[in-house]
Amino acid sequence: MSHQQMLKHSLVVDIKSQTMNYYRQEKLVREFRVSTAKNGPGQMFGSQCTPLGLHILRAKIGATLPINAVLVKRRWTGEVYSSKLKETYPYRDWILTRIIWLSGCEVGFNRLKNVDSMRRFIYIHGTPDTEPMGRANSHGCIRMRNNEIIELFDSVPLYTKLLIQ
Repeated sequence: MSHQQMLKHSLVVDIKSQTMNYYRQEKLVREFRVSTAKNGPGQMFGSQCTPLGLHILRAKIGATLPINAVLVKRRWTGEVYSSKLKETYPYRDWILTRIIWLSGCEVGFNRLKNVDSMRRFIYIHGTPDTEPMGRANSHGCIRMRNNEIIELFDSVPLYTKLLIQ
């Protein structure tokens, strides 16, 4: 995909409204309800906050996985999420279906040193359908419904710009 084509796509996450808007050629294509960090916005490593500022979609993981595939350290465990699995592992932070890994673009704010979004493993990812959307509840990532993360994953190219505000 050319640099010109990549510039045609952009995403904006609004922490206050817990939404993510997807734009193509500056026209709103889709609005998603999301869940950002329970601890609110913040840049620091270990804060479990959602980082603010300009990012790019640096990596896409899980293109061929089934819906509700369980990912740990960006690898499929072979498991598919279920209520029985949740009972077995009640304290897991469920990362399901797809991962879109974010990289900060603003040196000293969300890139490099102790504020680096990529080294903080900040993702857009699927979550159990029982988890609420439209409410801050994550550990720093941007959570989405599983069918919607697949839709987004398949629609946006790598290096798409994402603004978190």
